[in-house]
Amino acid sequence: MEDLVRGTDLMKLNDATLKELPKAVLRPNYDRARLTPGIVHIGVGNFHRAHQAWYLHRLMQQGEALDWAIIGAGVRTYDAAMRDKLLAQDCLTTLIELDPSSSTAEVVGSMIDYLPIEENNTALIEQMARPDIRIVAMTVTEGGYFIDPATKEFDAAHPDIVHDSRNPKTPRTAFGAIVAALRLRRDTGIGPFTCLCCDNLLGNGDVLRKTLVSLARLSNSELADWIDATCTFPNSMVDSIVPATGPDELALAHQLGIDDQVPVTHESFRQWVIEDDFCAGRPDWDKVGATFTDDVHGYEALKIRILNGGHQVVSVPGEVLSIKTIADCMKHDLIGPLFTKVAQEEIAPLVKPVLGMTSKDYVALIHKRLSNPKIIDTTRRVAFDGSSRHPGFIIPSIREGLAKGTPIDGLVLVEAAWARMCEGTREDGSKIDPNDPFWEDLTATARQARENPTAWLEMRQIYGDLADEPGFADRFAKWLGVIWDEGLEAAIATYLKP
Repeated sequence: MEDLVRGTDLMKLNDATLKELPKAVLRPNYDRARLTPGIVHIGVGNFHRAHQAWYLHRLMQQGEALDWAIIGAGVRTYDAAMRDKLLAQDCLTTLIELDPSSSTAEVVGSMIDYLPIEENNTALIEQMARPDIRIVAMTVTEGGYFIDPATKEFDAAHPDIVHDSRNPKTPRTAFGAIVAALRLRRDTGIGPFTCLCCDNLLGNGDVLRKTLVSLARLSNSELADWIDATCTFPNSMVDSIVPATGPDELALAHQLGIDDQVPVTHESFRQWVIEDDFCAGRPDWDKVGATFTDDVHGYEALKIRILNGGHQVVSVPGEVLSIKTIADCMKHDLIGPLFTKVAQEEIAPLVKPVLGMTSKDYVALIHKRLSNPKIIDTTRRVAFDGSSRHPGFIIPSIREGLAKGTPIDGLVLVEAAWARMCEGTREDGSKIDPNDPFWEDLTATARQARENPTAWLEMRQIYGDLADEPGFADRFAKWLGVIWDEGLEAAIATYLKP
């Protein structure tokens, strides 16, 4: 970062100061005043701003897609703080790329507004109902789609879904707001838009279709049929490691001389693979590195099983053993080898190669990315929301391994380590703060499982019928017992023995 350091004087980031930023910082070369909206994006977190917003920004740098600017949106009260910070700097974001050998910085300007956060989502519905909005995209976390992780069926009994089905004009959820906007577009003849999921879900477009159509059907079956028939839901795979923003990230922006309240750091790798299925047009993202293909599933499986699954393999033991960052976990004498063995022997054999990259080559790539010491990605962030991430990223490999007779011991060990983590303390005795939407339930169950491992597996919403599989349940009980009796490091060392 030394080549980018400007000094201690801070320049407030906004449209008026763009030309005064240090020369080493790339900034929009397009006239932001000329931008008009084409996309509403729900869930304006760090990943979106470092990934989808960046691809669009890079296209705008070429003088294209100026009518596709992003309107940010959120439906949770905590989104209001992000909105305030972004609006105060004209929705600009400083992206700081952290490569082991060098660092670069760029200000992204593809977002032009952020809608107010309202209980009934009135402004969001009105914006999505406008004819210039042709894509509604979202990053709302893997567990935010009201799909049961075990059965893969829509959860019509969830209180928020019940509310939206009974009050379709004043919904609480993002999905209820989308349904309400599509009803207005149908009734006024404006027509459908594309619904683009950018979360780490296998078949994420199919998942989004199921959620929206199922919700609409609860109150208006004709509208549900219209959405199903006219809207498009392209599957996509998104990939880049983007840590949360904390004091260290703010300090990096300050080193540049930029007063950015919400800067984003990210690795030097990005990938976006999308089905080309857009009912109302799209930006030419392929001109700036995105891939349009009919084989998104292959890319999804490779990434979700090895990178996202590998993140859990690394972060869960790291949390129990009080290791702060993913890079430090990879340097650990046991956790780094644990990732390599589980990924190479238990996950990679189940995943098909894509475009000439074998699954073992991909394991090597992920090992390198996770080991990047400049990416301060905390174990806490990566281990967050395990009740969604384990059913999506780890358990499918266990199921397939059982069916095909491939090794699963390391994956089961990770599940036992997760149960140990959810007990709520680390091995050094320190407390683990709540780190899952269902933390209290998980903690209570984890404490029961210390004496009765079956209690953990009886969480059918996570494990389904796996509790009935002796090849899984017996190994889980064995590993959990070793972890509690001898410690997690001893359990990992036992697994790693030839």
